[in-house]
Amino acid sequence: MERQLTTAPHGHVLTNANVWSPDGKWIVYDVRSDAAGSLFDGTRIERVHVETGQVEVLYESQRGACCGVASCSPVDDRVAFILGPENPTPDWQYAIHHRQGVMVDAARPGEAQNLDARDIVAPFTPGALRGGTHVHIFSGDGQWVSFTYDDHVLATREPAGQGDLNQRNVGVAVPLGHVAVPRTHPRNHDGAMFSTLVTRTVRHPRPGSDEIVKAYEDAWVGVAGYLRDDRSRQERALAFLGDAIDRKGNPVTELFIADLPPLHAMKKPGDGPLQGTPTLRPQPPLAVLQRRLTFTADRQHPGIQGARHWPRSSPDGARIACQMRDEAGNRAGVVQLWSVSPNGGPPRQITSDPWDVASAFTWNKDGTAIAYIADGSVMTVDAATGQSRRLTEKPAADQPLPRPEACVFSPDGRQIAFVRQVDGPDGESWNQIFVVSSLWEGSPTPKPAC
Repeated sequence: MERQLTTAPHGHVLTNANVWSPDGKWIVYDVRSDAAGSLFDGTRIERVHVETGQVEVLYESQRGACCGVASCSPVDDRVAFILGPENPTPDWQYAIHHRQGVMVDAARPGEAQNLDARDIVAPFTPGALRGGTHVHIFSGDGQWVSFTYDDHVLATREPAGQGDLNQRNVGVAVPLGHVAVPRTHPRNHDGAMFSTLVTRTVRHPRPGSDEIVKAYEDAWVGVAGYLRDDRSRQERALAFLGDAIDRKGNPVTELFIADLPPLHAMKKPGDGPLQGTPTLRPQPPLAVLQRRLTFTADRQHPGIQGARHWPRSSPDGARIACQMRDEAGNRAGVVQLWSVSPNGGPPRQITSDPWDVASAFTWNKDGTAIAYIADGSVMTVDAATGQSRRLTEKPAADQPLPRPEACVFSPDGRQIAFVRQVDGPDGESWNQIFVVSSLWEGSPTPKPAC
């Protein structure tokens, strides 16, 4: 039975993962009016108590800034989120390359700390970036933070010139100490953590190669990494989507992984300077290994497809789930959940539903089930058997569906948070937060989805 948690007459937006506090008592969200993200107009990060409905304001932006896309640490009460420009000017408005990551501790609401440093005047600073970060997700131990990145320096230079273009990449902030930058520009700022990019993109990928023009929608692999084929452990890795070019010259989105080195090696430059140059984006550390996991160009429906989603790893790191289209019988073309080993190999189909997977998704704590939205309902699927189960009633044709941006298991796996639009007494509609029992552990067996 679903239960509505929020009722205030404003928007409530969940990030695609990590929205529950570690104890499962609170859900964190932002108050943007548009859940799809086309309007970045929220000014508060809040959390709601799951049992009582009590709402607490964790942060309220000031001086014309907006904030959003909040996620929780899995080990303590820190919350990370995007902060847009304070005191915006005509040459520095909110943009993908003009945002930053900040953190606030729920015990000290309102006291935001810069996560990533910014230095946009050459010579740049190692450990600082030159643009904007987005969707900040803590690693399983709460020590590192991943994000996607866009570069102001490259975005504002002449694109026809030599060197790199601004292309989305994936980066991490790691606990290697405070990063201080010179005050050579009013938009420079220090950061609490050392930040680097960990993916490589190129201007013109070679057809049929593993080169990509864009790296995005990142996700940590495992709570503590994954086991390689030789049974040794890769302690930290990020799965992500990469846009490649197939042998015929067509764009295709594939699943990639970046194996990350130990903390002490994150300061060691690789092919170029960590901080970049005026014509070169920041380069990954020496020991980062970027690999392609899927090769789908020859499928009937090539590429990662479906609703906007982030690959998600099982807690043990053994499987990375993503969405691709079915190729079997009367389900051909239907978007299903699939999984891939971080060591490579053929994708394995998880769902076999007659309807598309229609949302981002998350695994439960045991790696036995995935929560997602399909056919107007919150669903779970047994990751081993592929049996799907419907947890919320399918709405009538004139009723709003659950939003596709988030469907998030609680830390204990017993509840799932999602968003649905609700009509208010004034005739306006607002996105509100709901929870539903997963009906997976200690609950009666629900009816199958089909």
